[in-house]
Amino acid sequence: MVRSAVLVAALVLAFLNSQVAADGHETDPAVLQADEITHDSHTGITTAQGSVTLITRGYVLEADRLIYDRPGDRVTASGGVVVVDSDGQTLHSDHIEVTGDLREGVIEGIRLLLSNGARLAASRAERSDGRLTVLERAVYSPCELCPDNPDDFPLWQLKAKSVTHDEETRDITYRDVALEVFGIPVAYSPFMRHADPTVDRRTGFLVPDYGRSSTLGTYTSVPYYIEFSPARDLTLTPTITREEGLILSAEYRELMANGDLMVEGSVVRARARHNSGHLKGGRDTRWHIKANGLWMADSSMHFGADVHRASDDSYLSRFDIASLDTIVSDAFVEHFDDRSYAGASGYLYQGLRPIDDPGQIPLVAPLLTYSYLTPPSKIGSSASVESSLLVLTRSDGTDSRRFSTGFAWQAPFLTADGQYYRTRISLRGDAYHASNVPLADRKQSGFASRFIPEALIEWRYPFARMSNTSHQFFEPMAMVVWSPNGGNSRKIPNEDGQDFEFDEINLFSTNRFPGLDRVEGGLRVNYGLRLGQYDRDSGHYEFFLGQAWRAHDDSTFDESQGLSGHFSDYVGRLQINPFPYLDLLYRFRISDEFKSLYRSELGVNVGTDDANLEVSYVRLDEETDPVIYPLRERAQISTGAEFRLIDNWTLKGSWRGDVDRGESILFGSALAYQDECLEMSLSGERRFTRAMDYSPETVIIFRIRLVTLG
Repeated sequence: MVRSAVLVAALVLAFLNSQVAADGHETDPAVLQADEITHDSHTGITTAQGSVTLITRGYVLEADRLIYDRPGDRVTASGGVVVVDSDGQTLHSDHIEVTGDLREGVIEGIRLLLSNGARLAASRAERSDGRLTVLERAVYSPCELCPDNPDDFPLWQLKAKSVTHDEETRDITYRDVALEVFGIPVAYSPFMRHADPTVDRRTGFLVPDYGRSSTLGTYTSVPYYIEFSPARDLTLTPTITREEGLILSAEYRELMANGDLMVEGSVVRARARHNSGHLKGGRDTRWHIKANGLWMADSSMHFGADVHRASDDSYLSRFDIASLDTIVSDAFVEHFDDRSYAGASGYLYQGLRPIDDPGQIPLVAPLLTYSYLTPPSKIGSSASVESSLLVLTRSDGTDSRRFSTGFAWQAPFLTADGQYYRTRISLRGDAYHASNVPLADRKQSGFASRFIPEALIEWRYPFARMSNTSHQFFEPMAMVVWSPNGGNSRKIPNEDGQDFEFDEINLFSTNRFPGLDRVEGGLRVNYGLRLGQYDRDSGHYEFFLGQAWRAHDDSTFDESQGLSGHFSDYVGRLQINPFPYLDLLYRFRISDEFKSLYRSELGVNVGTDDANLEVSYVRLDEETDPVIYPLRERAQISTGAEFRLIDNWTLKGSWRGDVDRGESILFGSALAYQDECLEMSLSGERRFTRAMDYSPETVIIFRIRLVTLG
């Protein structure tokens, strides 16, 4: 914007300080060429005339005439003056005059082309007091001129009676400034001031935000930024809404020598509503807070905390702050080195779903963990130790205390013909004390313990073939695992093993449950096959299919999870990328007889930078988990498209829907324009989610940004 041009103009006034001193020594390297150069020893004036070229300090000056008045310490250039700097910025002027100490100077008839293509014109620029540069009757625009009619007005431009740059305060001040669109004034301000480009941050108002939604009505946000120090700042954002009144938001940030801290939150005296969303009279105070802190005690130890809380279940969603089912607060301290890790942490959860019972939400504190891995031996073997202590309590429900420790040893082997083997043996012991564990007809409390020895051997045999055009590979793999049956006593609560999903990612895991409370037992074999082809010039293709077999049925797994019988469901992945404009990924779980498809995930991306389409599809079979809740069969599809239209226009659209119910979840579209000086967009979004006191909502936003302005 004008602020960049002002700095360039100030540099132009500075370039002429490179001259030859009276004793013949150069104060700065400079080259002066002209058709005629004369020096008057009586007056001390040097004159260069005809095709004058001065090269100094990364600047090149061309003029018809250049005069250096050494006694008066003044340099004057006139007649078609052109100055080009090292960044390619070009200034045309009728007349330039500046003192050698740069405290005073004048440029007449400025026409400046900046390196980013923007243009600045002013009748006069004057420098005074060694710090002030004033542009008179300045006009600025980054918009390209019409090549067919360059005399037409640009799309937009700024006009100001005067623009002043103060190098001491680092301020740029405008007097009588107007914004013109196609030469028509659309906005005016008698006074405007902002920091120059050398200032990264400064206290003051930020760009306001205007919008409308069916939930909040029309709203206006005016952020105010406060800089306490280079490492601490605060942003206060009052938002005035038609439907809910004033929303006050704040964000505090601090960067310390050994850590950082960020705190954000909001509060509103909103109209009181029932869970159904109907007004009930009066107002309720609703709020949220989110804080993150991390501190480094030294290079091997750090500690921190995360706080995230809300006044009620629907506040974050209704006020479009976040879309979450659960928010988590935690505190932790960790110590680690090359071979070991130790940590202590605690977790506090807040459920935001209508079905969540606060009495059933656990507090986890403390959670202590330790692990150690020995250096590899000469044959590559290593040993490890892992221990943990967990205390989990509820105000109304199961309490659990668990201590677990285990030892493992493993060694890899590679045969001469390329076969890879890995052996591993381990022993883990768990001790529990649990209260109010729900059984079939009662609740039980007491101690429980178990020991889990485990042994495995893994085998892989990759085959590869190279050609001039591609690389193919074929890799069969298998893993045999043994551990005792019946490791999941009903006395042991399942706290960290509920989020379970059988897929190709965890097929070769010895324990597919995510935590420690549930374990797999018995003799089992995991096996699979991976095929692939990688073309040298374009695409690649990859396919994986695998299955698990177990000697005995395991009631730990529900029938819907694909692992309950002797043979598991098949899991696999297909990835196709034949050329840069098509990428397809398909993941699936299918019955062992290839009759029923229980899970499908399809992702497709097709197109170029000018036209692109993304489609994702997920279908899940019905699941029944007595610990969580039944999940119906469901399918969801998401689409997104982007098309670059003519003349810098872009059209975008997206949709997400429930296929089985034939219902839309979210729909959005946007039309955007962008060129070298203007960005604008019109976007709309319809959200069909309905829960508690927030209903389906429509949001329409119009944004416009004048490039380089502000």
